[in-house]
Amino acid sequence: MAVRVKVPTMMRPRVGGQAVVHGEGTTLREVLAALEVQYPGFTSTIVTDAGGLHRFVNLYVNDEDVRYLGSLETRLEDGDTVAILPAVAGG
Repeated sequence: MAVRVKVPTMMRPRVGGQAVVHGEGTTLREVLAALEVQYPGFTSTIVTDAGGLHRFVNLYVNDEDVRYLGSLETRLEDGDTVAILPAVAGG
């Protein structure tokens, strides 16, 4: 299944400067794994070494926070859009 992944500015150097990349998979975890193969290092700030979602990154599938959908096991459909939003702190 083709899924569109919106890449935040700070992560674009890892994907050749692209704002949007396309991945394949039926779950968010599968899409991220496929993108990691295509763009080594891409998921280092998204997925922990233990295989979970990093605390300081937010992922959305079609504008829905994956933390409430099934996290990395969220099922994806052809044409879905995944948005990656790093958490920003400061004041």
